[in-house]
Amino acid sequence: MPIGRIISLLFLLWLAGSALRLTILAVPPVIPLIRLDLGLSETAVGIVSGLPPILFALAAVPGSLLIARFGTLPTLIAGLLLGAAATVLRSASPDALILDLTTIGVAVGIAVMQVAMPPLVREWLPQRIPLATAVYTNGLLIGETLPVMLMLPVVLPLAGGSWRIGLAVWAAPMLAIAVAIAVFAPRKPHAAVRVAGPPRRWWPDWRNSTVWRLGLMFGSVNSMYFATNAFLPDYMHAVGRPDLVSAALSALNIGQLPASLMLLAIASRLERRAWPIVAFSTMCLISYAGILSADGFWIVAGCALLGFAASSIFVLILALPPRLSAPDDVHRVSAAMFTISYSCAVIVPIISGIAWDLTRVPSIAFALIALCSLIVAGIALSLDFHNSKVWYDAKAD
Repeated sequence: MPIGRIISLLFLLWLAGSALRLTILAVPPVIPLIRLDLGLSETAVGIVSGLPPILFALAAVPGSLLIARFGTLPTLIAGLLLGAAATVLRSASPDALILDLTTIGVAVGIAVMQVAMPPLVREWLPQRIPLATAVYTNGLLIGETLPVMLMLPVVLPLAGGSWRIGLAVWAAPMLAIAVAIAVFAPRKPHAAVRVAGPPRRWWPDWRNSTVWRLGLMFGSVNSMYFATNAFLPDYMHAVGRPDLVSAALSALNIGQLPASLMLLAIASRLERRAWPIVAFSTMCLISYAGILSADGFWIVAGCALLGFAASSIFVLILALPPRLSAPDDVHRVSAAMFTISYSCAVIVPIISGIAWDLTRVPSIAFALIALCSLIVAGIALSLDFHNSKVWYDAKAD
């Protein structure tokens, strides 16, 4: 494949990756304005914030069905269009109910896009799966960062202080990305052959223990990220360092960017090996030890190391379904992985919060979250990274 074509495909993957978080992360900066305008309670705010990860889990398997019926590329474009349309409708929400319903629409669009990305990597760049995964994950991380950085200082003033116009603005890049992918993406050359063959399977093989291990490993990484973001501010207040909240959260999230850039260069050298995942899991454990036992600068440094290590694991795991699954099974493996992983991302923070409330010991919550790093390392050591039939046998269900 010509190098120019490879670069264009990588750029399209990067754009699609950035769209996975743009409209989701545009909401938190303006939550105070939304709460005041719509008269939301803190419970209502919690529901709006918790809906995306729940829908990421619930809509993953339907996303697999869409890919089996209509193809990967049409499903990705449909997810982009649904996300853009629901974002505009969300900006016009008159009350909490409509806000919740439109948030569900945004989350469903993102969920089916997430399932489409691994098989799209396999279809477009089968010889460069680690690089392609690192590229679209870098886009995802940039898509997480831009709305948080730009919403209040740039977008909101340009929108005249209106949170509604501010949210609607983020639908524009979603729509532009959908158009760009529709125009420039390659079509499958043998689509006609697929129509004449047997129907593609879409329901995951829940009996496959390795699929569960992959989902739990990915879920443990997601749980560390979501739960740490959720509890870090209150933990900083509990230990008498509220002045570190902003620095710690910024370090946690900005720390992800160097990891994604590093993996752009060396992901192919680390793929299908257990030791990099174990090494990064050990870094996560060290990070939590620093957060819980250190003070001042070292807490912030621990958060930065955690962001770096967790995002490295995130990229390496995302590259496994397209690399180790049969071509027609990537969407099923990905759907199972996302279903299990985002379920974990909802459950682990709840368990950690209950432990904090029952014991009234803030460090207990983080100790439980830190256990996720041990789960990741243990599962990585138990997997056969070189035998694709262990992951999914395309001939058996």
